[in-house]
Amino acid sequence: MSRSVALALDEAILGRRSVRRFLPRPVPPSLLRELVSLAACAPAPHHSQPWRFVALSSRAREALGEAMGGAWRRDLLADGIAPAEVERLLSRSRRRLMAAPALLLACVDLSAARPWPDERRRRAERDMFVQSLGAALQNLMLAAHARGLGSCLLGAPLYCQEEVRAALGLPRDWEPAFLVEVGYPDPSYRPRDRETPALEGLLREV
Repeated sequence: MSRSVALALDEAILGRRSVRRFLPRPVPPSLLRELVSLAACAPAPHHSQPWRFVALSSRAREALGEAMGGAWRRDLLADGIAPAEVERLLSRSRRRLMAAPALLLACVDLSAARPWPDERRRRAERDMFVQSLGAALQNLMLAAHARGLGSCLLGAPLYCQEEVRAALGLPRDWEPAFLVEVGYPDPSYRPRDRETPALEGLLREV
């Protein structure tokens, strides 16, 4: 790898940030397909392709918002949150879903997972597939940043997978995991400062 390529890669890794406010400018479908294609270059177990992405239309977002909102309302009320505050949180979340210029639902497909007879190996098998989805998402977000786009990862579907699957009519093997907002960043948005990682807490030599 040349020095210039290494520097460009470093810039993409260091420059990518979670963007929570976008310009009202559509993202071309061809560009979304390009990002998903690059996401699919991630390492995967058993030479599989365990990543699935769903590009959500306005109608699909409405259905998704209703499904996730109902599940979240149930959980918040059970947690003792005041009804007025629950509705405020749900309204803000729904506005965000509808406002994102492009919204992808990332799922992990476990159909190629090996059906080990014991729970220990089945759990390890599932973890491999989930980790592969994480690598694909990182590819996608880095590629978006390199093209002048911003992105933000939302883990809400993990808390209500059955509701999300039913609302969108997804196959049983698809496990909804993350929403990815994609769009052209609003120049006025300033992400939080990133803390410098303390390698002594992250890296251990043995």
